[in-house]
Amino acid sequence: MTTRTHEVRLARTTADRAACFAVRREVFVDEQGVPEELEYDAYDEVAVHVLAVGDDGRAIGAGRLLHGEAAAAKAGGEPGVGSLGRLAVTRAARGLGVGAALVRGIEEAAAELGLAAVDLHAQTHALAFYERLGYEAYGDEFPDAGIAHRSMRRRLQAS
Repeated sequence: MTTRTHEVRLARTTADRAACFAVRREVFVDEQGVPEELEYDAYDEVAVHVLAVGDDGRAIGAGRLLHGEAAAAKAGGEPGVGSLGRLAVTRAARGLGVGAALVRGIEEAAAELGLAAVDLHAQTHALAFYERLGYEAYGDEFPDAGIAHRSMRRRLQAS
């Protein structure tokens, strides 16, 4: 997916994955104070990573999709449901549509894997963002890394 300001693609190379991790470090560890040992986990090895790069080739956003057993652990064991997570956009790129493009890229990857829905744990300040993209909140608010979250889900279109 390409626009005037950025491109979203699957992170297929070691360099792309490193760029995803660098964006996550900048946003979650440096900016939000999430402990590094909580930010990176064993799921990173099996996740589908999605990267956004600006016109200058610099990484400006990242996210990941868990599927199969990894997603089942996150989505309460429900088959056919992927888990979108670690969505991050650098401060300089916010407001340019990068986050929405990353979500759509992750949903495309989920559909290609045959998943019927995508779950996520949204920081509560981001609920409206995900609602605009068709996600619905469910369950109670809960803390994750000291930040309030809610679970959300969006059913994917049948192909």
